[in-house]
Amino acid sequence: MVASETTEPGLPVAQVPAGVAPVRARWSEALCFAASLGIVCIAAKLPVLVERDLAFTLALVPALFWQDALLALLAVPAFFPLVGRASYPSFSWAGCRRWMLWLLYPVLVIYLAINSVLLLILSSPLTLSMARATGGALRDSIMTYITPANCAIIGALTGLGLALPFAIRRLPPRWVAGLSLVAVASVILGPFATARVNTDGLHRNAVAAFARSFFPRVAARPVERDWRTSPFPTDVSQIDLSKFTGTAANRNVVLISLESTGAQYLAPWGASNDPMPNLTRLAESAILFENAYAVYPESIKGLLSTLCSIYPAIDTSTESHAATTSPSLAHVLSRSGYTNALFHSGRFMYLGMEAVVRNRGFHLLCDAGGISGNVNSSFGVDEPATVDKMLEWLDSLPVSQPFFLCYLPIAGHHPYDTPERGPFPGTTEQERYLNALWYGDKSLGHFLEALRERHLDTNTLFIIYGDHSEAFGQHAGNYGHTLNIYEENVRVPLLIAAPELIEKQIRVPEVASLLDVTPTIINLLGLARSPDFQGTSLLRAPGSMSLFFTDYSLGLLGLRDGNWKYIHEIESGRSQLFNLAQDRDERKNLTLQQHDRVIAYRQHLLDWASAQRYRVAAAERLSSRSSTLLTWSNSVDLSKK
Repeated sequence: MVASETTEPGLPVAQVPAGVAPVRARWSEALCFAASLGIVCIAAKLPVLVERDLAFTLALVPALFWQDALLALLAVPAFFPLVGRASYPSFSWAGCRRWMLWLLYPVLVIYLAINSVLLLILSSPLTLSMARATGGALRDSIMTYITPANCAIIGALTGLGLALPFAIRRLPPRWVAGLSLVAVASVILGPFATARVNTDGLHRNAVAAFARSFFPRVAARPVERDWRTSPFPTDVSQIDLSKFTGTAANRNVVLISLESTGAQYLAPWGASNDPMPNLTRLAESAILFENAYAVYPESIKGLLSTLCSIYPAIDTSTESHAATTSPSLAHVLSRSGYTNALFHSGRFMYLGMEAVVRNRGFHLLCDAGGISGNVNSSFGVDEPATVDKMLEWLDSLPVSQPFFLCYLPIAGHHPYDTPERGPFPGTTEQERYLNALWYGDKSLGHFLEALRERHLDTNTLFIIYGDHSEAFGQHAGNYGHTLNIYEENVRVPLLIAAPELIEKQIRVPEVASLLDVTPTIINLLGLARSPDFQGTSLLRAPGSMSLFFTDYSLGLLGLRDGNWKYIHEIESGRSQLFNLAQDRDERKNLTLQQHDRVIAYRQHLLDWASAQRYRVAAAERLSSRSSTLLTWSNSVDLSKK
């Protein structure tokens, strides 16, 4: 039998078996839609590539676009079942399949168009972690990016994507075949090229990046090692702080976590401006750590690492850390007779914060909902209202009652809006950020003065630190805090003040970690350290390595070891190594000159990430079994009754 209709152009009817021509036509149409999708993927990257100064090599092209080519090739068999014989959507089965195609394809195009703007703003396509963070608390931040220019980019890419299937359908078949061969070559060469050239993460396809973020980048393994000890001998002179051990016994404790506050922007840490003069005055008689690092450049998991002295695990939700066996600072102080309270100008509902602060030994938890400030934003309330609430709580305590007060302000968070005009011009984002720090510092000064008026300052231990830093393009595409671990993302201020105990400033140049804050406070108070803590007291061992990571976009592991700073990108396997004594701005990559050091650091960090995933997962399993056993026990008791 031969075909009598719908034959391929140029082929005699008698040479085409029945049914072959329609199948070929369907494959051709599926290829048309897939090629259109691939072109939109490439076009979505062009706006950010135009403004990015990547070093061009022949390997850069397949490195940048191989994932887009792979998506297009995979889309061909995915689209084929949806391509019916009907020319236009109809109520036949073939027409219904085409309706499904015309619903799926525009959704993918719009998603790619939105990701084009995300690439411009954050240099990253959307990932699961980023999607989780885009809740109502960030509404004000998100609204600042809904601009005519960004909307025009989304509209132009969407229009291009919808027009392409009709345009490509008119191309000669050999052109489409040529595009297919180019796509196959890119997929073959791309992975090798990506491992050898720097793409700043722009090689990732928006669809693939989101799908990939559902899977962990390292496997959980029970590796035991002292993670803070360098694999290389160090010859660093350490300042002896052991004389302060136990000297703050019975003092009240005030722990203040400054939102998005980087060391490089503050005068005591070398900045030319002074956006926080009250903090500067406090630092004049304090132990000041010049090179302190956040464990994770995001507030919630960062708070967990500080309060409980435990590393969070990469590619693991905040809620998964609720079962950690490491006691919080509030737990330790509660057992020693302290009354504990945590005040947050933001909202506990954000990013699983409830799991971090609930059942951690605090007698009072108060966020923006309980403070009801004078100025409300999507992220929280004004700092003066929070300070007033804290003072109200302090005034309610008996005079002799020791207290632990944890204060989490939000001044400094994007979009850096403040109710008052600051001293800086405010024409750039960084100037607005400095004004936000100044606004928060004004409330800090009011709080410190109120403690002096109540004669509480001389019997209080103050620990103030930045929960993470904030980037303003110091490295290409690096803005905000969560997506990178350069100095502008993770180097933070850290100081310890104790009026009449620390009388003059002591500067500590050795490396410190926020993981060490709780063990240090406990050491100052003369209390027993928990064996579950992963941090160490800075009174005993300043100068050990600091480890940090981020998993919001690329999987990045890093460490600071003396003057060495190392960053490893898990997906590509590429590394960066800097000598901060000679290159504070992290510009000169020394990986080729320090091959042995790179190998040792890489393996150390990969083992650490695997071990921490195993530790958190084991604690979660143990908690689940305990909960099941408790439920069973309660049900048995009820049945006996």
